[in-house]
Formats: sequence, C-alpha cells, structure tokens
Amino acid sequence: MSIQSYQDLQVWQRGLALAEQAYRLTQAYPRSELFGLTAQIRRAAASIPANIAEGWGRSSRRELRRFLTIAMGSLKELETHLILSQRVGLLNPEQLQPVLQETEILGKQILTFMRKLEA
Repeated sequence: MSIQSYQDLQVWQRGLALAEQAYRLTQAYPRSELFGLTAQIRRAAASIPANIAEGWGRSSRRELRRFLTIAMGSLKELETHLILSQRVGLLNPEQLQPVLQETEILGKQILTFMRKLEA
C-alpha cells in the first residue's frame, strides 16, 4: 500500500486512536478537573497525531522528524498525566494499564519511523 496522506500512516492512526481513548477516559473525571488533568490529558493526546500530520505536511524529512520528536514529547507528557491520574485516584490500575500499553507501542512506532527517516 502506498502512502498518499498522513492518514495512511499507521503511527498517525494509532495516535488518533490513543487520543480518542484519552478523551473517553477523561469523561469520567470530576468536573473540578475540567481545567486541570482533563484538559492536560486531552491536549497532550490530541497533540500526538496533530504533530505527526503537521510534520507530514512540511517540506522535508528533517521537518517531519522534528515533528515526530514533538509528538514523542507529547506522548511522554500524556503518560505522565495518566500515571498522576492513577496516583490521585482518578484512574484505577485496570484502566491505566491498557492505555500505557498503547503508549508504549506508539512510542516504539514513532522511534522506528524516525529511524527510517534517518536512513
């Protein structure tokens, strides 16, 4: 399959699915967290596929790689907010583990993509 658009990239597809998962998780957060962890999680999660898409739209491999680095930073930020959510009692371990597994897989995919761009 040839890649015609950023939407064809598995890394973007997985990033978008993760963002959707993050939005669903935070729907159960208390209203008092709307401008706290809820907003931070949603922003970090949405930033991952958005940066992949923006990098794809740039003019060079170097720019794409730079935006993949930014997406990786957002991924680590998301992981941190989710771990904090569990520590303060907003998520239980059974909710957190599947999401962290997804972040681990996505992180590996982003790194693999970055390495391919270097070659």
